[in-house]
Amino acid sequence: MNVQTGGRPVALIGASLDLGAGRRGVDMGPSAIRYAGLAPRIERLGRPVFDWGNVEGAVPEATEVGSERVRFLAPIKQACERVAQLVARSVEEGLQPLVLGGDHSVAIGTLGGLSRAYGPGGVLWIDAHGDVNRPETSPTGNVHGMPLAVALGLAGPEFESEAWTMPAVTPERVALVGVRSLDPAEASLLSDLDVEVYTMSDIDRLGLERVIRQSLRHIAGSGFVHVSLDMDALEPDIAPGVGTPVRGGLSYREAHLAMELVAESGLVGSLELVEVNPILDNENETAKLAVELIASALGARIL
Repeated sequence: MNVQTGGRPVALIGASLDLGAGRRGVDMGPSAIRYAGLAPRIERLGRPVFDWGNVEGAVPEATEVGSERVRFLAPIKQACERVAQLVARSVEEGLQPLVLGGDHSVAIGTLGGLSRAYGPGGVLWIDAHGDVNRPETSPTGNVHGMPLAVALGLAGPEFESEAWTMPAVTPERVALVGVRSLDPAEASLLSDLDVEVYTMSDIDRLGLERVIRQSLRHIAGSGFVHVSLDMDALEPDIAPGVGTPVRGGLSYREAHLAMELVAESGLVGSLELVEVNPILDNENETAKLAVELIASALGARIL
């Protein structure tokens, strides 16, 4: 395995948050990924790792749900505000932020912190779902289905915070890849926005390399360029430890190729990986795969 040297040191930021999801257990994702050997794997690439521990989320059973439209919003915002502070701090200290979820609502904090440090930027959102539900359209009230809408400034004033300025990203610099499950309101919203959307059918027709290269061109520009990888983007047979699996996802090699192209582009300054649920996993298989994919995104190569 070739070692890519000269990259920035990595700030490892865990977010033990499962309040945004409908199933318990994803709060243990950061620990599972660490246990699978993340820090040593990154260090073998010549990248020092500074592990800043976990932002802890509240315990659902001991926490007020609040509005059923946006379940557990207050404690989710509190956790995301701490994530945003750490992400902004990592940028100020010249480190590359790597955020580990937790459910995908942590992206509110990640993108909020990046926008706080850089101003609005672009994001490659690799996910089976659109995550652009809003409180008035969500069928569940689960916030992990809303973070991209929040980052776009479309989820309403309930998500405002002194820790960030929204929108963190603009539609013309958002690319959604791997989509195969959209709620009707999400599909309607995406059709009205200048977001680049590639379903799994598009990937089948165009090929993964073309889709990722086009997506990276779409999100390039000033401010930040970020990649948010939800492990449910992958085929459930190879990533069983996720809360909302959808058949027909990215294959093992497609996922690696996507991350290799991310690294090759030299555009991406931050990364997050979310929705690893060890309770639903098979011998930590999904967390081990997460480590491999992060390594590919940070420059690991066969030759």
